[in-house]
Order: sequence, then C-alpha cells, then structure tokens
Amino acid sequence: MTVFAGQGDPRRSMDLLWGRTEAAAPHARPGPRPGLSVEVIVDAAIAVADAEGMAALSMRAVGERLGRTAMALYTYVPGKAELVDLMYDRALAELPAAYEVSAGWRAALVAWAEDGWAFYLRHPWMLQVSQARPVLGPNEYGVLEALLGVLAVTGLDARGVRRAVAALSSVVRGAAGTVAESRQAVRATGLTEEQWWHGRAGALPEVAPGFAERFPRVAWLDAEGAPETPETAEADGEAGDRSDGGSDGGASYLERAAREAFEGGLELVLDGIEAAIARTAARKR
Repeated sequence: MTVFAGQGDPRRSMDLLWGRTEAAAPHARPGPRPGLSVEVIVDAAIAVADAEGMAALSMRAVGERLGRTAMALYTYVPGKAELVDLMYDRALAELPAAYEVSAGWRAALVAWAEDGWAFYLRHPWMLQVSQARPVLGPNEYGVLEALLGVLAVTGLDARGVRRAVAALSSVVRGAAGTVAESRQAVRATGLTEEQWWHGRAGALPEVAPGFAERFPRVAWLDAEGAPETPETAEADGEAGDRSDGGSDGGASYLERAAREAFEGGLELVLDGIEAAIARTAARKR
C-alpha cells in the first residue's frame, strides 16, 4: 500500500511538526492532566507500524498500545493523517545530522547510504510513504542537509547536486524496498521463497524447453554471476535447511540480489558523480 503524507490540516500538521507549543499542548480541561503527549503517541504509532505494518495503523491501534481509547489521542493529534506526518518525520531523527568528509566525499556517501539501508530495513513502513508529497518537517530537512553537506565538497553546481541526491535516494530506497517486499511476501502468501522458486522457475525447463535459444541474453545474464537462486543452490547440493527460503545466513535469494543491486548501483552512482566532478572542473579551467 502507498500512503500519501500531507493529507491532514496543513497548518495543524505544520505546527505539530515544527513544535509550536501552543499547537502541541492539549486543550485545557479540568482535573489532572493525562499522561500523554504528542511524542508518546508518535512513538507508539511508530512501534505499531514497525511491528505490524502501515495497514495496521489506526488511532484505535495506537490507543490500545498506550492503554487508552482512540478518543483520548485526538486531544493531541487531530487524526491519522497528521499522525503519519509526525511518524515519518520523527523516525528520520534516527539518522545522523552530519557526516565526516575528512576521508573524502565518496566514503561519506557510502556511510550515508549504509545508514539509509539499515534505517529502511528497521522501518520498512517508511518506504510506503510516497515521496510525491514531502512532509516538510525539520528532520526531513535535516536528513537532506546532511547529504548536501557531503555533496558540497564535490564542487558540483546546484543542478548536479540535485541529480546526485535523486540518484542516491533512488538506489537506497529501491534496493531496501525490494528486501522489505521480499520479507512481506512470505507473510502475505504463506510461501517461502524456496517454495515459490520450486513451483515456478522449476517448471521452466518443461514448459519452455527452448528458453535459452528464445531469450539468449537473459540466459547469458543468469549464467554470468547472478545471485544464486534456491533452485541452483539445491542443484549444487548447497541448499541446506532454509526454512525462510534463503541461504547465506538466512537471507533469501531476493534479499541477496537486492543487496548486490544496492552495492553495485551505489558504486555506479558514485562513479557518475566522480565523472561529473571531473567535467565540472574541466569547464572551469
């Protein structure tokens, strides 16, 4: 499922995101103050999404996690739409605010990408929040500022920096999204990856006996260093006991392929940035 941020009341959301005290404070009521706050509610919502996914997120589910009714939350957060914005921005606070560039921009960008990869695998629901409508919160801007701080030392112009940001973000989000979907597929379908491969790819030699002749380049690509599938591992006698459908320490074929795409794609983007730096320097001479 795809969730679009910024669907709630614009001013109320922005007030909450940027910590305006008059907006974040509960409405005055007689009696003792309840032991809730915007921060407590948002943390509970993140815990729900981490454990059960975005589909399980509701004001009721968050209230139950806190031992409260959904109605008790509305004093602090107007509704689910605003809650999604707050969750998204608050989770981003986990990421570093800056990166050391003394070892060079390339090493710093690798560190940035690795942090993003690990972050998305901790919070896969973040990948379901569409990038089409940014939250415009302080931590979202902070993450961008940290990346721009690294790219600032490359000497690229604004256009080149924008391209680099887009390419780097696509590599990290795309590869991490594949891992998240691979893990979700097992839960949603009840089939391990090994079972899926056995039922589908295992039938190819019978249903498509001329596969290699019909798709020679696909056959070449599969034969030249592709990540090992459960089927090829079984043929090599290396499948072992993989109840989760994978090998290599429990990682599935698709997860290993995604990690390879992450590392290889990142290297290609970094090479492209290096080439762009050289072109920029040549134009200035």
